[in-house]
Amino acid sequence: MPSPSDIRPPFTIETALSKIRAAEDAWNSRDPDRVAMAYSPDSEWRNRGTFLRGRDEIRTFLQGKWRRELDYRLAKSLWGFRENRIAVRFQYEWHDSERRWFRSYGNELWEFDEAGLMRRREASINDVPIAEVDRRFRWPAPGPRPESHAGIPSVR
Repeated sequence: MPSPSDIRPPFTIETALSKIRAAEDAWNSRDPDRVAMAYSPDSEWRNRGTFLRGRDEIRTFLQGKWRRELDYRLAKSLWGFRENRIAVRFQYEWHDSERRWFRSYGNELWEFDEAGLMRRREASINDVPIAEVDRRFRWPAPGPRPESHAGIPSVR
């Protein structure tokens, strides 16, 4: 699978889907350095109510995220695209240090530079408590979602 920065705009349906899968795989690695390299050096983020700028802030943010959000597993799907922008919906599951499980539902708006690096990311995310038995994402982690896993269900 190509790295997220190997896929450049303008996007087609095929390249948008590849970009999303490459990003999903990077995030499922839980490697802040790998993920941060997909963003431009001056990338701007809004993640919930947190605003970040640049790879160093993104890397630090992700280190803290994955210290708090344990056994993290993510699936993304295409919502829409045009030229150098992609809209994504996603779900991820994780638990806290007390083994309380959550499914986080979200939408992201992505904008890319000419080199295929994300220069802007805006994410809106809501967390819903779930029982461990209700988890959907059980593949070995860290690691990519298996091709055989359906990803995000169409309802709920």
